[in-house]
Amino acid sequence: MAMQAHEIEDLIRLAFPDAKISIEDLRGDGDHYSCMVESAAFLGKTRVQQHQMVYNSLGGRMGGQLHALALQTRAPKS
Repeated sequence: MAMQAHEIEDLIRLAFPDAKISIEDLRGDGDHYSCMVESAAFLGKTRVQQHQMVYNSLGGRMGGQLHALALQTRAPKS
């Protein structure tokens, strides 16, 4: 079963309450998304660590309910 964009955003927001999040359904099928997450939680983290943090917030839904997520992350500029 596919996920809705708001479900993805809700899960990410639980882990990163301060985050600026934008999500785009790339195919209109609820299965392929592009997501940008900006959070202070990413300060001092590598890009790989940032992505792992976001994937962890999705609670194992990647590869199941959520087939593809093109992810961009960044820490806010000071």
